[in-house]
Amino acid sequence: MHVYAPEEKLSPHQLVKAPTGIKGFDEITFGGLPAGRPTLVCGAAGCGKSLFAAEFLVRGIREFGENGVLITFEETPEDIVTNVDSLGFDIPSLVNDGKLAMDHIVVDRQRMDENGEYDLEGLFVRLGHAVESVNAKRVVLDTIETLFSGFSNQAILRAELRRLFDWLKERGLTTVITGERGEGTLTRQGLEEYVSDCVVLLDHRVIGQISTRRMRVVKYRGSAHATNEFPFLIDGQGMSVLPITGASMEYDVSDERISTGVPSLDEMLSGGYYEGSCVLLTGSAGTGKSTLAAHLAEQTCADGKRCLYFSFEESPKQILRNMKSVGRDLQAHLDSGRLEISSSRPT
Repeated sequence: MHVYAPEEKLSPHQLVKAPTGIKGFDEITFGGLPAGRPTLVCGAAGCGKSLFAAEFLVRGIREFGENGVLITFEETPEDIVTNVDSLGFDIPSLVNDGKLAMDHIVVDRQRMDENGEYDLEGLFVRLGHAVESVNAKRVVLDTIETLFSGFSNQAILRAELRRLFDWLKERGLTTVITGERGEGTLTRQGLEEYVSDCVVLLDHRVIGQISTRRMRVVKYRGSAHATNEFPFLIDGQGMSVLPITGASMEYDVSDERISTGVPSLDEMLSGGYYEGSCVLLTGSAGTGKSTLAAHLAEQTCADGKRCLYFSFEESPKQILRNMKSVGRDLQAHLDSGRLEISSSRPT
C-alpha cells in the first residue's frame, strides 16, 4: 500500500468504461462496465448470468477489438459453445483465430483432499497463461461459488477471494464474475458484492403466469448509473435491456397533428393526435378500442406513411377479418408494404 506524503499531489482520474455491446445495458450504465475492474453479475439459476458473460466477451472481440478469456467451473467449453450457438455466437471461430481462450477447471470434492492452507495460486497460473496466450483485455469467471465449494475454512476463502479480485485489477483486466444468489445476500459467500467495483443483479420471475426478466445495477463505484429495475429480453440476437425509466426527460415535441382516421374525432381534437405522442385508448371489452386503432393504421397508410401494428391477443388474420366487418380493409395496405402486423404473446 502506498501512503501519499504531504508534498505529493494526487491528479484526478476519470473512470474509464468498457462498453459491453449489449443493447440497452450501456445506456443504463452510461457507457458500460468499469474498464480494468471486476464486475459481479449475480442471480438465481436460469436468469441469464452466463449469457450476459458470453455476450460481453463475444461483442468485446467483434465490436471493440478486445480479446477475451473464459474460465468455467461448471459447464465444459463444449456446453458453452452449444448453449450460445443459437444466438449466432460462433465461439469456435474466435478460439481458432486466437481471439478467445477457454479453460474448464474441475473442482470436485471427491477428487481432492485439503492439506495445509488453501490458496488460488494454481488458478492464477492458468489464468495468467490464458490471458497472455491471446493478449486478453476481458475475462469471465463462471461461476465463482464452484471454486470454493470443496473447502470449509471461510476465513481463508474470503482472503483468497479478495486476492483474486486484486490480481485481476492489478493487470487491468475488465472482468465479469458470475455468482449464484444466496439467502438474504446477493451471493452465497456474501463477500463478492463488497469487493466488486460493479454489481449487476439479474432476476427471472413469473407473475400471473407471465415470465418476466429484470435487471438492476446494485452498485457502481466511481460512476453514476440508472438505479431502477429494467426489463430485458433474450432472443436470437442475444440480450436486450429496455431502459424505459432510464430515458432522459429532455426531448423535442411536435405541434403537428396527424389524423385519427375518424373525421369527427379529428374535429374534437383540433386536428387529430399530436405527432410523436403516446395515446391510451381505454374501455371495457367491445367498446371499439381495436377499431379506433385500425382507423389510425388505415389513415396512416392512406397518407403514404408506414405503420407497424403490434397485437398481443389476436392473430393478423383475425385482425384483418374483424376490421373488414366494420369497413376497414387493411389487406391492401399489407400488400403494398406500408402496413405490417406483428402478433405475439406477452412475455
